[in-house]
Amino acid sequence: MTAEEVYESVTSGGASDFAVAVEIFGRFGAWCLIGGLAVNCYAEPVYTVDADFVMVARDLDEVQGALAEAGFSIQTFPHLVNARRAGSQLNLQLTTDPRYQDIPERAERREVLGRSIPVAALADVVQGKIWAWEDPERRLTKRKKDELDLLRLAEANPALRPILPQEIACQLESEREEK
Repeated sequence: MTAEEVYESVTSGGASDFAVAVEIFGRFGAWCLIGGLAVNCYAEPVYTVDADFVMVARDLDEVQGALAEAGFSIQTFPHLVNARRAGSQLNLQLTTDPRYQDIPERAERREVLGRSIPVAALADVVQGKIWAWEDPERRLTKRKKDELDLLRLAEANPALRPILPQEIACQLESEREEK
């Protein structure tokens, strides 16, 4: 069984929804995957039901319309658009945060759930996770997941350690000293 088939089964159609969404995104301007699924491209993968994307803001209204036509329900929040199909556990999240708008320019093509798609460059994935981890408006459990993602990235890519926030980097140092 492929990773895509497992994901399809566990998320009640999430891999199919992912494929439909990225096909829609490909019809419009620059975009790329960010967040936990992007982390999985650079570190040992973990399960997530969120697929986070950044899309050039000028294309967002058209993308929302195309997603709605494809059967996704749309919810709009400050700096975020959520899309989900009925019955599916996959939650698509499109950030509208202006800090992310230039990230698609540096994206690299990677294989995700059986599709070759633009994924944020490693440095941009790390920066996005740092922004999320530092956001006091996010729930503590979300920030802890971001912290774990940063630790996973640093374990897989030790050269990242100097750019991590001290609070996270020191956890890696104390682990190394214990060994």
